[in-house]
Amino acid sequence: MKICITSKGNSLDSPAERSFGRSPYFIIVDDETGEEKSIANENVDATGGVGPKSAQLLINNDVNVLITGQMGGNAQRAVEVSGIEVYQYKDGGSVREALNLYKEGNLEKIL
Repeated sequence: MKICITSKGNSLDSPAERSFGRSPYFIIVDDETGEEKSIANENVDATGGVGPKSAQLLINNDVNVLITGQMGGNAQRAVEVSGIEVYQYKDGGSVREALNLYKEGNLEKIL
């Protein structure tokens, strides 16, 4: 299963990002292989359609679970249609902390 966490930087130790569509990075962790990958979000400075475009990036990378702080309505619809589960992380910690809270079952599912 591939888990994506919105991030301000390109590593697990970077601060988690609260916003989905304009998140500077997406950190994707494969919980079966342990592989980690960082994807720079090319939609950060786009003028419109940021949420759905960012959702497509996750779909293209076979993401199963998204951990983020908040999402706009268009992004929610795009992610919901794709079948990606979404969990909310509001704390100001790192990507690694958000991932650990998810694995422990301590994040609220919002989609």
